[in-house]
Amino acid sequence: MKKYFIYFSFFALSILLFGCGIYSFTGASIPAGTQTYQVNRFENTALLIEPGFERDFKIALEDLIQNQTNLVLVPSSGDLVYEGEITDYRISPTTATSQNTAAQNRLTVSVKLRFFNRKNEEDDLEQTFSFFYDYPGSDQLVGAQKATAHEEIFERITQDIFNATLAKW
Repeated sequence: MKKYFIYFSFFALSILLFGCGIYSFTGASIPAGTQTYQVNRFENTALLIEPGFERDFKIALEDLIQNQTNLVLVPSSGDLVYEGEITDYRISPTTATSQNTAAQNRLTVSVKLRFFNRKNEEDDLEQTFSFFYDYPGSDQLVGAQKATAHEEIFERITQDIFNATLAKW
């Protein structure tokens, strides 16, 4: 009896996972025939320029798509094309102390994305994505603090871009 239960469980799990098509743990919905993607340069047009920020963002987006899909990164003629600008890189105080100094600062980054799906033009998208990182007002945004801020912002914005373009959430 136990043997039949194991077989039935395996069969039921197989039907659940594969019965409605290919299941993806990342939620990616890649159109049939799509095999490649390219990420063009994201020009930094923000008023405050952080050197190398656009390069690091481009790499973070490439890595996320590479890690969550089976698409191949190409330098040109990709089935999916990502490009845009970094439109905002701003540090601003969010709370103040009784001495009128910043108790907490916020780094805000906004990225304007243009996404082109050459296999299905209905999926093309132009949208701005933004996220922030808060840190103590007594700290400077340098070294490890800056690296942590950039990493958190990259993680959130690239995942939002992935969800909007490939996961359709």
